[in-house]
Amino acid sequence: MPIVPPQQRPDVRRDRTDVRQAEAALVEHYPHLVRLAYVVLPPGLGRHRRVLAAHAVVQRALPAVGGGAPTARVPAQSRRSRPTGEATGTDSGTGTGTGTGTGTSTAYGWMRLRVLRTALAYERRPRWWPGRLPAPAALRPTVPVVWGLRLFPRAGGVDELALDRALSRVDGAARAAFALQVLEGLDASAVRDLLARAAVDDPADAVRRAAGLGSPDRDGARAMLGSGEFDPCTVQTRPSDLLRRRQRVRAAAVAAALCVLAGGLAVAVEESTRATGADRSPAGALAPVLDPAELLRTAAEQWADTSRVDFTAWPARGGRTSDTELLGRALRAWAEPPGSVRVSATPGTGTVPPVEPPRLLFAGEVDGAAVVLFHDSADRVVRYAEPLSGTGGAALDFARTDDADVTTGGAVVIGRTGDGARFLLAPWIAESTTRDLLAPDTPGRPLAVGRDGVTAAVPRPALGGACDAWPVLQLRSSERIVEKHAFLVTDLGDLAPVHLTYTPKPGRAAPARQPREATGPEALLAWARTACSLRTLSAAGVRSVNNWAFAEQKLPEGGGPADWLCTRAETWRGPGRALVQFLPAAASPTEPATVVADRGDTALCGRFGQHVLAGTRWKAPSGRWYVLAAGSRAVTRIEAKGAVRGAAEGTAFAVRAPRDAEVELTAAVRGGGTLPAVY
Repeated sequence: MPIVPPQQRPDVRRDRTDVRQAEAALVEHYPHLVRLAYVVLPPGLGRHRRVLAAHAVVQRALPAVGGGAPTARVPAQSRRSRPTGEATGTDSGTGTGTGTGTGTSTAYGWMRLRVLRTALAYERRPRWWPGRLPAPAALRPTVPVVWGLRLFPRAGGVDELALDRALSRVDGAARAAFALQVLEGLDASAVRDLLARAAVDDPADAVRRAAGLGSPDRDGARAMLGSGEFDPCTVQTRPSDLLRRRQRVRAAAVAAALCVLAGGLAVAVEESTRATGADRSPAGALAPVLDPAELLRTAAEQWADTSRVDFTAWPARGGRTSDTELLGRALRAWAEPPGSVRVSATPGTGTVPPVEPPRLLFAGEVDGAAVVLFHDSADRVVRYAEPLSGTGGAALDFARTDDADVTTGGAVVIGRTGDGARFLLAPWIAESTTRDLLAPDTPGRPLAVGRDGVTAAVPRPALGGACDAWPVLQLRSSERIVEKHAFLVTDLGDLAPVHLTYTPKPGRAAPARQPREATGPEALLAWARTACSLRTLSAAGVRSVNNWAFAEQKLPEGGGPADWLCTRAETWRGPGRALVQFLPAAASPTEPATVVADRGDTALCGRFGQHVLAGTRWKAPSGRWYVLAAGSRAVTRIEAKGAVRGAAEGTAFAVRAPRDAEVELTAAVRGGGTLPAVY
């Protein structure tokens, strides 16, 4: 008689034990895991959706039990070895304590890995996936769901906001590496191992990019990530749009009442549509959003009575704000541009139709064209222009305006003709002048502004050929907002002009200085020698450019003083670019500086890249060549290796070397660590 083996049964008891360990780890460290997920999730989700998604990611990380579904088992505890990064636990989700060797600690490391994988998957969703859905169906949060309320973490200070903005400029892998080092206290090796297991393509690169985000003071970075700005468990609530919600409820009731009638007429409507060619275009589907009567309009004086001084505070101006035909054409062109409309957008700016009625900023006639200017909830400024006569086509231009403020929301290019441009100024601009950056000692000239806020034509900087002038606008804010506040902006070819700032030379034993307006004599002299380098930033969606005088140096053989500047450009979409420039003594105050390094997509010379070392070759009046180097205020020693060797204490260094000598420069930084030179 054959022996029949007993039927195998799944080890449900073991699965339940594993899940209980995972649940215990989740409950114990829930606030910490949710904070980790919140930092890793894409900031593009918005704060409300990111809060809900962070909770959903952690809650969905708990594995299933039985039911015939495949179940990932919590790894058993091993006395001999543990995978790097999995046995690290925390106390109350705040620190960097290591695991105790208990099953709960091992379960925490396993739960953390599942949270990382799911949070990172949000950023790997297909490009074609609808923007309002955070991820494919398998990753969409089912709980929690909040109706009628918007949830926001508590606002942090300036440092926290700057860190949040820096994190938004990198991808999820770099954010995860940063969070694992700061929140979890893992070293670089453990982070690389954990990211590799979370299916990150290049963990080493993620760790390197995370290092560019790190504050020199790790405790300070941990305090910022531990603040309310990044705590999705302690939130504030606000209602959603009450009027719009009420309208939607009424619309739903009306739609329900008409369902029977609509069902009965469906066949007839379809036949009629086919016969008459009824509108099935996106513009037809978006008819309520694109109705000129639904355009948002801000009261004329609201800018003086709001804490949000940006494009949402601009009133509707111009002589054709009541021209519904013009506004309708502009909105329809936005929804579905015909072939005759030229469409342009700054890098990283979407051109999709609005999801809500936009705000009308301007409608009028400028230099032979009818111009309409909108601002929508996606933080975009959109300009529509059509010729008043002739056969030329219309133009539609898009630009991002994320987190615009008093300065970056102070003006918009309303029209360009030939070598000139007209600007529409913000309602809070009380005084406007023009000046030439290449003439730092020449005072500004008054700029005429019409009642509708449109300026007279301003010469545009020549982006090609000789660089013998660089026109800028010097604007002054109304004292109803801030006293004695003047600032510079310049036209680099986008709708939004670029805000120019300056960070002075470091003082002795003084704390790091912050960027300030580039209207003082020292700032104007620095910009006179670096203005022409702005040509490389044209039409790149640049938000602001700061000239940071990070070092000064006495040149050998009595060559006089020299300054080292880092010119950093911030874009509206996030990535930055840095040019390191060397300014030796010159006979002319406008002699161009020498660019010695050019870095794109970098944190260098920004809030999270405050250390810099740069070098160049310089020819003395005697004809001898030197290798020069200079570092920022935290540099304590500079050393050269290679064809020539040498070292110097402090922030400046010079050594004689052949013109083509290969030299490697490094610096020691206060507090420990080394800094390579940028080239």
